[in-house]
Amino acid sequence: MENFISVSPLKILDKSSRKGLGPGNLGVLIARAGLGKTACLIHIALDRIFRKGKIVHVSLEEGPEKAASYYNVIYSDLVKALNIVDINDENRMIIDRNRMILAYLNQSFDLDRLRLNLNNLKEKLEFNPDAMILDGLNFEKAERGIFEGLKQIAEEFQIEIWLSALSHRHISDINERGVTYPVNKIDDLFSIIIQVQAESSGVFLRLMKDHDIQKISDISVRLDPNTFLSLV
Repeated sequence: MENFISVSPLKILDKSSRKGLGPGNLGVLIARAGLGKTACLIHIALDRIFRKGKIVHVSLEEGPEKAASYYNVIYSDLVKALNIVDINDENRMIIDRNRMILAYLNQSFDLDRLRLNLNNLKEKLEFNPDAMILDGLNFEKAERGIFEGLKQIAEEFQIEIWLSALSHRHISDINERGVTYPVNKIDDLFSIIIQVQAESSGVFLRLMKDHDIQKISDISVRLDPNTFLSLV
């Protein structure tokens, strides 16, 4: 799937200092409602899978079937956009083999349970993920300890963890490092921070934090608002 990698939203990280997030680190996408946070997270997952990695997708709002259906829809859009011929559904099988979905509904998510599930995947199924997608965590209600715990899990299992954070038009809080709400008070725990912005000329990903670089240049990637693929 080299065609996909060439138009992946993660092309923005090709311009970053380390060309990616990396094991043991947390990354976050900040966006308002309706700007495609989940779609971008799934594109991150697909990028990792098509680079021969393994993914754990953790959903806090949808069941496993619903989460899997998002992958199917986005992959179908991808096939159409790139004119890919996948007669035998080989790419779908690659996705299914290299992705596990864990769902924690009705506020059943906690770090101990997540750690136990990751250990079970490793020991019982010999599934060792390279990255985790965590979709649906409420940044406004979650305490700092949750993110510190996720950082520990990322280091313990040597995986990178990607999250999404919901911002609001009416809340303009921003810290001295230029990081916006709701990540502005915990940005030290994240190695990569990306903002999804809708502008008159399209939808853009903008890099707000790049590991330990103190001052970063204006790094952005324009996305197709329908497929969320990078526009070359």
